[in-house]
Parts: sequence; structure tokens; C-alpha cells
Amino acid sequence: QVQLDESGGGLVETGGSLRLSCVASGGPLRPLSVAWFRQAPGKEREFVAAIPWFGDSAYYGSSVKGRSTASRDNAKNTAYLQMNSLKREDTAVYSCATTTYVSNFDDASRYASWGQGTQVTVSS
Repeated sequence: QVQLDESGGGLVETGGSLRLSCVASGGPLRPLSVAWFRQAPGKEREFVAAIPWFGDSAYYGSSVKGRSTASRDNAKNTAYLQMNSLKREDTAVYSCATTTYVSNFDDASRYASWGQGTQVTVSS
């Protein structure tokens, strides 16, 4: 299993943007689908976005669709989540995860490797 390390979180004002990175080590990212999940205090884990290993499209949760873009650079063993027009309700710990599955990306149980997460805080 690969190890995942997220970065790019921080404090941002409402309406601002952030780009999260997820660097894989210990193996290639290329054959894996990558997803982003988030969890806010007192709330359940929520699917944010996923990009399959073949990378020609991405899938988004309804809460971020239209405001976020998932991408990947297999040469750098890195996946990204660009988030724009951030809202206070986007405040959460964002984690990336990898899977060999190519469907049901919102099912967290399908992911074998998880990063520790990066905190995103959106202030008004």
C-alpha cells in the first residue's frame, strides 16, 4: 500500500481558494484511483471528489460540485484538489485516499490507504 501525505490546508476567508496536494510514496500512484473525503467536527465523513486511475474525468460530491477540481500528476505521484469559492461549511479535515476500484467512489470502505488529513478552515 502506498503512504499518502496531504498538504495545502490552512485558514482562508469566505470566497477564497485553496489547492490541496496528496503525495504518494512507497509505490506508484498511476494504477490507483484517488479520492478526497472530508470530515467536520461532529459530522460524518463526506465524499468530496475522486479521479480514477485513467484520469479522464472526475467525480464530485454535491456540496463541492462546480467549485472544485480534482486532478493528478502521475509523474509526480501527486493528486490535487483545487477548491474555489470556499464557504464556512467547507471547514473540515480533508483526507486523500486510494483504491483499485473504478466505481462507487463515494464508498469510503473501498479505500485501502488514507492520509492523515489537512485542516481547512474557512472564516467569514
